[in-house]
Amino acid sequence: MSTLALLVALLLVLVVLLIVCAVGYAVHRVPALNRPVTAGIATVAALAAVIAVVVAGGH
Repeated sequence: MSTLALLVALLLVLVVLLIVCAVGYAVHRVPALNRPVTAGIATVAALAAVIAVVVAGGH
């Protein structure tokens, strides 16, 4: 892998981590949203689906 590809992968991981933490924090602060771990996993799954579609569309 090139250096650029590694940097893009690292940036993608950091952005996904940031979004998951933000969703977990929001769920933790508002108990009506319930189950922070489930919300975090659902966020990761949704982001993975979007990324898969983008990667598949690029080839």
